[in-house]
Amino acid sequence: MGDTVLKIREHEVERHTVCPGSDQLVVVDINIWRWQAEQDRLLRYAMPQDNRRGARQFYKPLPTPAAPISRITAEATLETTRQSYLAHRKGCIRCVGGQHCTDGGVLARRYVLALQKEPARRAVREQQERQDRRTAQKQTAAAVRKTQWAKRGGAAVETANNRCADRIPGSRSEFRGPHLPLGPQDEEAHDRRQAELGKRYGRRIPAPSPA
Repeated sequence: MGDTVLKIREHEVERHTVCPGSDQLVVVDINIWRWQAEQDRLLRYAMPQDNRRGARQFYKPLPTPAAPISRITAEATLETTRQSYLAHRKGCIRCVGGQHCTDGGVLARRYVLALQKEPARRAVREQQERQDRRTAQKQTAAAVRKTQWAKRGGAAVETANNRCADRIPGSRSEFRGPHLPLGPQDEEAHDRRQAELGKRYGRRIPAPSPA
């Protein structure tokens, strides 16, 4: 307190008990700006650690509002459009014969559009069913092959298939052993057959005429 003579303001420690440090002179022997910076530093260190720096703000985008029920359009199938049109015709007094009210006309056009799209939808459904059947058949065939492979002793067959031996260069194949016949069993019958074939071949080809 005070303008020129700085003193500590009088304050109480307890009720009706004045602090002994009251009314003491304050000598300022430091620059006011340095003093303010030192006060800020002391206040900052006296704060809890969580309050020393500002919390980082995360802004989440607002979710897109849902469309009102009146604007939600469900998938219009042939049966749903037909039922909607017949229900409206049954309860509307202005839809008589070929005449329609505003809502009746909209329902009629939806029904006609569904009728036009029905062949394409039927073709897509049939194609999807055929694809599902083929997938089921492939899975069944794979399961049958797996069962057969396990039944026939798959480990032994696989071991035999993977057992490979290097062939010696210049050696004959194991399928051409000495037990195979290298000549005709009946040489006389073989010679007669060759002679007959030669005579037939000679009759078919005429002799060349002399020039």
